[in-house]
Amino acid sequence: MRMTSLVRSAAITAAAALALTACGVSKTDDTASGSDSSASAQKLSGLRIMVPNSPGSGYDQTARAVSADLQSAGLSGSIEVFNQAGAGGTVGLARLVNEKGKGDLLMQMGLGVVGASYSNKSEAKLTDTTPIAKLIEESEAIVVSKDSPYKTLDDLINAWKANPGAVPVGGASNPGGPDHLTPMLLAKTVGLDAKKVNYVAYDGGGELMTAVLGKKLGFAATGVSEVVEQAKSGDVRVLAVTSDKAVEGLDAKPLKDQGVDMVFTNWRGLVAAPGITDADKKKLVDAVTALHGTDEWKKTLADKGWADAFVTGDEFSTFLTTESDRVAGVLKELGLA
Repeated sequence: MRMTSLVRSAAITAAAALALTACGVSKTDDTASGSDSSASAQKLSGLRIMVPNSPGSGYDQTARAVSADLQSAGLSGSIEVFNQAGAGGTVGLARLVNEKGKGDLLMQMGLGVVGASYSNKSEAKLTDTTPIAKLIEESEAIVVSKDSPYKTLDDLINAWKANPGAVPVGGASNPGGPDHLTPMLLAKTVGLDAKKVNYVAYDGGGELMTAVLGKKLGFAATGVSEVVEQAKSGDVRVLAVTSDKAVEGLDAKPLKDQGVDMVFTNWRGLVAAPGITDADKKKLVDAVTALHGTDEWKKTLADKGWADAFVTGDEFSTFLTTESDRVAGVLKELGLA
């Protein structure tokens, strides 16, 4: 089986054999100027955005970018962004579900929370929340410390296949999340039994990067936005990215350009508490729809290396339901569930 057809899913991307394609999705017109978009949205007030893992993570970066751009574009007053870390995002998910009816609270989330809710057998489910919008897709990066003996992807893969236990791989995801699925799918692609992979989970990108810099890992799999600055400063080396194209601003080739037939993309979005009013849901959806058309958000996408993957409301809800089923299927196919 070609791993490109396995990996390119809308559980992971919006297209391929694990295809979690959001049927009937049509992206909002992103040609509107910031002022035109803002005019159609009611200005938010008292908004809070919960990040279900630690500062410095991909979720944290995304939530703070959303907050800054909403305010800069005049779509919201002051926004509180706070971290509620634990259990791969399911601690935050449980809190959100318990905040029933609170129309001023959003949670930043993505594929990692989908996987964690499955692998942790969380009582709180994403299907209990109010889906607002899928925002972005992002490539994963295969990262080593600057002093790593692995100078190339081939160096790493050869050592990993020879002794998987001696090459621990870290990620900021519980089983089923993007940083976990990346090395598992990579292992299968290069002919390594995924059950032999020595995976170490960290609760957020900040902790993961500390482990990489402290040489506690053979390599890490993480979102590209979490390593761009460290790569530019020379503190880490990115041996490959999992997208089908090179990522602008990052000196690293895609896996497929290095003889590894694999493409994988993570995604992130926003959900609200259950039981909010239709008016509150509309206000939130309208605000992020307006944000999507602003120059501020377009600049953020370019600066972070994020791909636009905008889907709202009911279409996002359908995507999440399909996503949960697909993640379970991937884990079973890899013999991990």
